[in-house]
Amino acid sequence: MENRSVSEFILMGFSVGRQAEILLACLFLAMYVISLVGNMVILLIVLMDSRLHSPMYFFLSNFSVLDILFTSVISPQLLWNLFSNDKSISFSGCMAQSYFYFFLGTVEFLLLTSMSYDRYAAICKPLQYHAIINGQVCIQMLLGSWLGGFLSVLCPTIMITRLSYCRSNIINHFFCDSGPLLNLSCSDTRFIELMDFLLSSLIVICSLVLTLVSYMYIISAIFRISTTTGRSKAFNTCATHLTIISISCGITIFIYVTPSQKETLEVHKIPAVLTTIVCPFLNPFIFTLKNDTVKQAIKDILRRNIELITQKTVDFWRKKDPF
Repeated sequence: MENRSVSEFILMGFSVGRQAEILLACLFLAMYVISLVGNMVILLIVLMDSRLHSPMYFFLSNFSVLDILFTSVISPQLLWNLFSNDKSISFSGCMAQSYFYFFLGTVEFLLLTSMSYDRYAAICKPLQYHAIINGQVCIQMLLGSWLGGFLSVLCPTIMITRLSYCRSNIINHFFCDSGPLLNLSCSDTRFIELMDFLLSSLIVICSLVLTLVSYMYIISAIFRISTTTGRSKAFNTCATHLTIISISCGITIFIYVTPSQKETLEVHKIPAVLTTIVCPFLNPFIFTLKNDTVKQAIKDILRRNIELITQKTVDFWRKKDPF
């Protein structure tokens, strides 16, 4: 980091007045808290209900962990900036935020691709499913996703930290995205931009292609299911995953799979809000509303807890008033 010439950056955030910033902060805080609670509820349900101890829900629970980490990389700093009106972030904090944003985002894409392969094996090869997707394979796919994310963004991030920032320290964004950072550098950033473009294209397009190929086979297999109930159940298990990867790929291609990220920075703020705050907020609802097994598990856990509380209350009053 010897070439840096600034000790902190200023995050411009949104081009709105102070009152609008407070309203946005309250909205984002509510969405952040709900996303944390919702994803933690999914984690607890998967852990507590034996019906959900399967590869599909293993990946779902890890996706919930990713959502919690991903939104927590951006939201706390954003909320602090909006509530306090202090827009500063340290150089090291900015670089760490940028690294973990892209690291966790890449892991998410690779994990979604693993989930599409899991659905392909479950629907297209049901008799061999437990042999294809066993516990060891799940762990390998999960570790591969995390390792791939770690390695793919390590080199570009190191190169960004070594750039010279002599133009300004004001970032035209609400977090330390790579495009605005490159825009501030007075060094030659063409190689880093090319590397970002190639890596983003490779990860996003490969994930999208593999998912589409998986779903071509899945849809073909669903249409061959003889019963309407079977087709509906098979489709519902895939609809949530397909919805999430479509939204994620669409937004990421719009923002990052472009030869230069320095252009149209203002336009990228709204899609960035969708990926960092809105999607982690919506994902728990998308997963639960479309999944009958998860909904039934939630109902059963609530019923057992209500019965337990009722029984303890009755026992308490009986001990207090034996007559």
